[in-house]
Amino acid sequence: MNRPAPVARTAALPAVSNRILLMGGAVMATVALLAAAPAAFAQSQPVGGAPLTIQAVTERPSLNLSAYGEVKTAPDMATISFGVVTEATTAAEAMSQNAARMNQVMAALRRAGIEARDVQTSGLNLSAQYDYIQNEPPRLRGYQANNRVTVIINDLDAVGTTADAVVAAGVNQIDGISFGLKDPTSAENQARQLAVRNLQAKAALYSQALGVPLGGIRSLTEGGGYSPQPPRPMYARAEMAMDAGSTPVAAGELTVRIDITGVYDLER
Repeated sequence: MNRPAPVARTAALPAVSNRILLMGGAVMATVALLAAAPAAFAQSQPVGGAPLTIQAVTERPSLNLSAYGEVKTAPDMATISFGVVTEATTAAEAMSQNAARMNQVMAALRRAGIEARDVQTSGLNLSAQYDYIQNEPPRLRGYQANNRVTVIINDLDAVGTTADAVVAAGVNQIDGISFGLKDPTSAENQARQLAVRNLQAKAALYSQALGVPLGGIRSLTEGGGYSPQPPRPMYARAEMAMDAGSTPVAAGELTVRIDITGVYDLER
């Protein structure tokens, strides 16, 4: 029996070795391809899409300025606030006396030409009145009724005579008087025009000082506007109606102001 030659066994070894080398090369090639894929993907463009472009956006320089326009104008209406205060030993009596005197005041207003829509009750109060003596409990003295009315007077020449008339009819407290405008639109529009001109002039001045051309206005914001004056104290006495002339009242002038803020672009 013949034994196989050793040469046959040694000849198979190179074939196995070559197979291992081929497999190792394939693995290395696959790893290399995967490593190169991100770079290739980053450089590729979407199918059918335009190239991706990223630009840095820089905000344009601007001016943020404020200005105002102011107009002086004569008022054409007045508002007077006054009241009737009565005291009595009982609450019912205090209210009854107050109502009687207030009815006389309302009649005086009608005689003075004041329309009902221009008269408004602004307060009605009833309170107990006490005397306070040291080391003794408060002692009830009576009750006080207070009825307050606000009246709009559209004729400024009648302000003084109206005040005299209501005092003669029973008013014993006048809180104050204020002047206003029936329609402030015209004065506000004049103030707006002045405010815009002042804002434009200020923007041109800054542009010239900076040496940079002035661009268009980006935004404009308005504030302020007409607001009625708060009542000013007006003291009255019952003797006012006894004088030969009416109570002097000076209306003066009102100030209507419009504030604006604007943002202008500056050219590069």
